[in-house]
Amino acid sequence: MIMTSRRYIAVLFWLSFLVPLQSYAAFNDAGEQQQTLPSTYVSYMALGDSLAAGYKAVPVTEGYVYRIYRSGVIAPIRNLLFSDAGVPSVTSKQVLDYQVPQAIDAFRPDVITITVGGNDLLSILNGADPNTILANFQTNLMQILQKLRTALPHSRIYISNLYTVPQIAGADQIVPIFNQIVGQVAAEFNVPVADVYDAFLGRPELLLINRPGAAPDEAHPTNAGYGVMAAVFEKLMISDTHRGDE
Repeated sequence: MIMTSRRYIAVLFWLSFLVPLQSYAAFNDAGEQQQTLPSTYVSYMALGDSLAAGYKAVPVTEGYVYRIYRSGVIAPIRNLLFSDAGVPSVTSKQVLDYQVPQAIDAFRPDVITITVGGNDLLSILNGADPNTILANFQTNLMQILQKLRTALPHSRIYISNLYTVPQIAGADQIVPIFNQIVGQVAAEFNVPVADVYDAFLGRPELLLINRPGAAPDEAHPTNAGYGVMAAVFEKLMISDTHRGDE
């Protein structure tokens, strides 16, 4: 069969896209030519709220999860499969209902980081009943960790506690209560806690609320704050890995 000139031109057009793609696949992220794919991969998934999503980091890839991903503390990027499931404004119940099933039924990560509870806490600061919110948060967190531990027994799980924002009325009083719950539940499931609370104390440069023109309820970190969160997680991961080798 003789190909018409129009069809021949169309084939050449599509081939012009395929050739560069083949060439690109032969190079790694550093621009170095690679001959084979990695023989083993490690998978990392982040669960949680706006902090896990890197909300208001500029760019968003300066969020703590992305910093952990590219730091190499889990595995070299070439060997690391990555998924950030964090969504701004979600509560602990939404992490339990939507993100945990994705981790268990789909991605099945080797390493999991969790930052959750900030939006539960904000509901108290906005007038919700503290006893109800705290009890629900504890129940949700227990189920989050129980489900992950049961379905993914070999996964390394890390959770952070919450930093306080002194300018928001009531935060200094309620945050330690949340953190006590985080610590108790995490200990029950042998999950190490990244102590973000202590790392942020006395460091106003880590919070956007201290920037000129910030909203009075701005609760997110600056890029520097996200960097501190990443460093706390990374230090915890390193110490946990060494503990596991003993």
